[in-house]
Formats: sequence, C-alpha cells, structure tokens
Amino acid sequence: MKKNEEKIEMLEKIANGITWWIGSIPSLIAHTLFFLISFLLPILHLVEFDKMLLILTTVVSLEAIYLAIFIQMSVNKSHEKIEVIQEDIEEISEDIEDIQEDIEEISEDIEEISEDIEEINEDIEDIQEDIEEINEDEDEEDHIERAKNVMLKSNVSSNKNEIKALKDKISELQNMIDELKKD
Repeated sequence: MKKNEEKIEMLEKIANGITWWIGSIPSLIAHTLFFLISFLLPILHLVEFDKMLLILTTVVSLEAIYLAIFIQMSVNKSHEKIEVIQEDIEEISEDIEDIQEDIEEISEDIEEISEDIEEINEDIEDIQEDIEEINEDEDEEDHIERAKNVMLKSNVSSNKNEIKALKDKISELQNMIDELKKD
C-alpha cells in the first residue's frame, strides 16, 4: 500500500515538474529549436520532407497527448486541493456562524447586565438619599439633644446658683435665729 502511494506521489511530482517545465521559457526555446531543426533537415537534404513531417506530426501528437494527461493530472490535483479548501471554508463559515451566535448571546447578556447595573445604581442612589435623610434626622436629633444638654447644664448652673443663694439665705436666717435665741 505504501509502495503504491510512494509511486503515485513520485509520478505526480514528475507530472508537476513536466507541466511546470512545459510552461516555462526554456521549454519555449527548446521547442522552437526542435521545430527549426526539423524543418532544416529536409532543406539540407538530410531527411525527406514527407518523412520529417510524418515523424514531426507523430512526435507532436504524442507530446500533446502526454501534455494533456499531465495537465489533467495537475487539474485533478488542484481540484482535490480546492475541494479540501472548500471544506475548510465551509467549516470556518460554520465556526463563524457559531461565533456570531455566541456574540449575539454575549451582547444580550451584556444588555441584561447593563440593565441590572442601572437598577443597582438607582438602588444605590435611593440608599444614598435615605442615608442623607437619616444623617439629617440624626443631625437634627443631635442638635436637639445638644440643645437639651446645654439647657440642662445651664439649668443646673442656674440651679446651683439658686441653691447657693438659698443656702446663703438659710445661713443668714440661721444666724438670725441664733441671734434671736441669744436675745
């Protein structure tokens, strides 16, 4: 099996080489020289003109047959490569379609996430407003509490002063009572 494949590969390489050479400038020069020499031989009376035409026609016909076979082999090989490439292109196209579907799904997910983020931002704004209101309420409560404390302190201060004044009065009255008792 491997030997057959190796032989086929070798023949394909030879066919590709011949096909390449036929399409080259050295081939053009070689064919031109061959035809010139072929027509020169009857002119120089080395070969009869009819025999030269018979041989030339046979050689050219055989060459055309083999060239057609080599060219067809190259075309077939190219066709096989093109089919492989087309299969690859179809696979790539399927992959691209799958990727586009994935991108669409991701886009939808991103839109949903964006909507969720907007809702979360709205909730955060609401919470911030609530916190500000609470802080304002606490500030008012703190101010009221401080005011009460200040008033209590001032009341205590004034009460202390009144108590001291009362104590002084009581002391005075006690002194007076003591003096009255002595009298």
